[in-house]
Amino acid sequence: MLPDRSFFDRLADAAKAETLPRFRIGTSVVNKIEGGFDPVTEADQSAEAAIRVLIEQNFPDHGILGEEHGNVGLDREYVWVIDPIDGTRAFISGLPVWGTLVGLYRNGDAVMGLMDQPFTGERFFADGTKALYRGPDGDKVLSTRACDALSDAVLFTTSPHLYTGDNKTRFEALQDKVRLFRYGCDCYAFALLAAGHVDLVIECGLKPYDVGGLIPLIEQAGGIVTNWQGGPAEMGGEVVAAGSAALHAQALEILKG
Repeated sequence: MLPDRSFFDRLADAAKAETLPRFRIGTSVVNKIEGGFDPVTEADQSAEAAIRVLIEQNFPDHGILGEEHGNVGLDREYVWVIDPIDGTRAFISGLPVWGTLVGLYRNGDAVMGLMDQPFTGERFFADGTKALYRGPDGDKVLSTRACDALSDAVLFTTSPHLYTGDNKTRFEALQDKVRLFRYGCDCYAFALLAAGHVDLVIECGLKPYDVGGLIPLIEQAGGIVTNWQGGPAEMGGEVVAAGSAALHAQALEILKG
């Protein structure tokens, strides 16, 4: 049996109880790597722990792939993919574009997903067939918008500084063809694409938990998510998300090189 929307809401509420009270209070930060900055906070760790408890209690036969507390049962039919705070840099900067991501994979395919932004009170959810929104302006079914030309498109990426070598060249070639580009927003950019506000999100170097909860949102809103070669994006890497098939094809032609 698949989990229902109410269970995903329980997961989001459990994470929210750990993250929101720690937002904009000067929470302590630990750097996970030497020679760079990969931050993790107490909120990341406690939120993932709260999510995992509920999954383990209710779906003990499922696997879990988590950013902060390791993996278990990755060869099982159903695997939960958890990013307790996607956008930790935004979180520690007081910027409300971070989110809690929870995806459910079946045999490696992302079939259900959630992005919750507790501060704005917005929750994006893909139930297996459709993408749904609940927030300050009510409840609605999500749909990507029609945009069939790069020259009309709005593009988001986390940062142009993340691209190097050929990836940098390809990304800049694509960026030069769009109407408007913006940086930042992490997972919130993908949610905006599912909601029909932007047209393209391009990323590189993603982990499965960065995208697992977002793939169903975009696909079930009518969009497309793949890697830069047109293959599955469930394992992360270089990712392109588009609101229409035509736009995705035009972006992919450039990104493939």
